[in-house]
Amino acid sequence: MSKTMIRVLGLLISIGAFLLIAECAKKDKPMLGSDDAASAVYVAPGDYDEFYAFTSGGFSGQLGVYGLPSGRLFKEIPVFSLDPENGYGFNEETKDMLKTSFGYIPWDDSHHPELSQTDGVTDGRWIFINGNNTPRVARIDLRTFETAEIIEIPNSGGNHGSPFITQNSEYVVASTRFSVPIPQADVSITSYKENFNGTLSFIKVNPDDGHMNIEFQIMVPGFDYDLASGGKGPSHGWAFFSSYNSEQANTLLEVNASRNDKDFIAAVNWKKAEEYLAQGKAKKRPAEYYRNYMDHRTHSAVSELNKSVMILDPADCPGLIYYLPTPKSPHGVDVDPSGEYIVGGGKLAAVVSVHSFPKMLKAIEDEKIIGEAGGIPILDYDATIAGEVTNVGLGPLHTEFDGKGYAYTSAFISSEVVKWKLGTWEVVDRIPSYYSIGHLMIPGGGSMKPWGKYLVALNKMTKDRYLSTGPELAHAAQLIDISGEKMKLLLDFPTVGEPHYAQGIPADLVHPKAKKIFPLEENEHPFVTMKEADARVERDGNIIHVYMTTIRTHFKPDNIEGVQVGDIVYFHVTNLEQDWDIPHGFAMQGAKNSELLVMPGATNTLRWEPKQVGVFPFYCTDFCSALHQEMQGYVRVSPKGSNTPLSFN
Repeated sequence: MSKTMIRVLGLLISIGAFLLIAECAKKDKPMLGSDDAASAVYVAPGDYDEFYAFTSGGFSGQLGVYGLPSGRLFKEIPVFSLDPENGYGFNEETKDMLKTSFGYIPWDDSHHPELSQTDGVTDGRWIFINGNNTPRVARIDLRTFETAEIIEIPNSGGNHGSPFITQNSEYVVASTRFSVPIPQADVSITSYKENFNGTLSFIKVNPDDGHMNIEFQIMVPGFDYDLASGGKGPSHGWAFFSSYNSEQANTLLEVNASRNDKDFIAAVNWKKAEEYLAQGKAKKRPAEYYRNYMDHRTHSAVSELNKSVMILDPADCPGLIYYLPTPKSPHGVDVDPSGEYIVGGGKLAAVVSVHSFPKMLKAIEDEKIIGEAGGIPILDYDATIAGEVTNVGLGPLHTEFDGKGYAYTSAFISSEVVKWKLGTWEVVDRIPSYYSIGHLMIPGGGSMKPWGKYLVALNKMTKDRYLSTGPELAHAAQLIDISGEKMKLLLDFPTVGEPHYAQGIPADLVHPKAKKIFPLEENEHPFVTMKEADARVERDGNIIHVYMTTIRTHFKPDNIEGVQVGDIVYFHVTNLEQDWDIPHGFAMQGAKNSELLVMPGATNTLRWEPKQVGVFPFYCTDFCSALHQEMQGYVRVSPKGSNTPLSFN
């Protein structure tokens, strides 16, 4: 039988097994709908959830915020995509957050939230998330639940393996999914092996304010780099990246990138990289990329264009990076809470491979090297392996840990969560996930201190699970109780976008620190209006600035005349409220953007270009009081060249 026929037969067997398990799963729904499950997820009115869960929005480009165990959606945080709910990316203050070297890019594909850590424990300060399509990393401030910063990543094609954190948030790391010519050049795609490379990027995080800077990149062979994990404990100072397509194929990867029995996990000694950087081993290369951040004094985004990046070449830096052979097309690479084990989820393998960090160091010391790739030493598989988990299901992807000595792996094809014991590698439990689980999440499960009470399965396909919504089905998560010996399904809940990965944290590490208002006296916006008496309208040529205030329950000014067709009008709206949960909205008829949603003490700006003569209303879009409906006003627009004076009241 030919190799091709064997592959086809294997695929058919996998599909058959998937369909059989899925059908059986429909008939066996542990605890789903039971009184025990309902009481376990019930959060009484007025009570708080125990955990926050942050889910990637996938192709929405955003970040979802949920409560656990209730599964209630609290907020969708705008990150890489426009958001008409609060004007993100539409108003003048936030437009620059979406600036890139490709221009203004108001969308991305977000996959992997990652919470900041201190001493290996999630600390509730920030959460990072990647933009996959236009390579970017964003930082969200968990005091405000707003995107505080976005940095673009040069020399990258597809920022998938990102933005995974090191033990003390020294770095978030990022790897390129699609290798590209570096620098970009007009070369034949068939010259892939000769002209394409990947990069591993290390983004330094300022410990005081979180500001990000690309400290260095490492040039690596043109594989597809998938996911990453920072070392911890004894492996602190290292970072690990999974990769596939060690064949370096450039077409029909489903066949041509699945030929080798093993691909690689790249082990990077970033402490040594810092030494090489200090020694001047890195080369400064031209590269244009933006860093955009919100200045909360001015309530406005600031864009910085960077024009170079430092790149380390492994050929010049011995001991910087090693490849650990890992079967087969590994997706997840996950370091356990002890920092000793590096778990590789080979999505085309029948086992989960667990590398030992101490054995890896011994293999390096004993020069157990079986070859090289792009000048990077390849260590002997048997010399680094701690064990293999068999009977782990079909299509193992990602593993998280409960802090009690157990690991949990998602199996995509057999659609299940599999629980196994660290050290013995024995499978001890499994539960179906209905259907096609991708990642999974345990609060703190990627840190040194997991809160091993719940597991969230993030599912790709949900047919038959919910009421129909046309051809596009709801995406979903499932809450599973892992506090006992056996896993128990508690809850299904739909999620925004396509859930890839999530992270969770106890609510008491975030909730008490939440910012409630922006102090008005700290507002340094260039167009702020600090009191109603200063509200006014000013003309500068065909530019009109409206210095507007809002407070329950009126705008000042609320009637404006003397605007002409062809003018550009900027409404600078300052919310004078200093009370929690009293934002005000502002919407203008005919505006080609969205509303403003102005938080207490903040200033936001809406741009409006009137195109026709008439009288046009504006109003408050956010319910603020019993007289919310009365919050309105008018703008009179006269013909261009009219002698109607500019006036307001």
